[in-house]
Amino acid sequence: MEAKAMAKWIRISPYKVRRVANMVRGLGVDDALNILHFNGAGPSLPIEKVVRSAVANLMNKEEGAKISSQDLYIKELKVDGGFVMKRFRAASMGRGMRIRKRTSHISVVVAQKQD
Repeated sequence: MEAKAMAKWIRISPYKVRRVANMVRGLGVDDALNILHFNGAGPSLPIEKVVRSAVANLMNKEEGAKISSQDLYIKELKVDGGFVMKRFRAASMGRGMRIRKRTSHISVVVAQKQD
């Protein structure tokens, strides 16, 4: 049994989000939430919210009410790039330099451990 959750248009670059996602991919849900909650990195909060949302989605299913959060693990945690906002900033000699403000899409699949 598994459930999915997504967060789109997160205003953090995918490179930074992937560094935190690699720490918790494949772990149990309780361990992953513990790591994300006490980690000081910026992308930890959006990833934690998506993991909590996926767990809530699983618990709201008819069969999911009997499952404990200790029996769950992060089956898939994927970070994709979203659209890039293009801005300009003044540079030397009257030029304009492009600034690329990147966004991310985070998708999480939580599943029950098979014995």
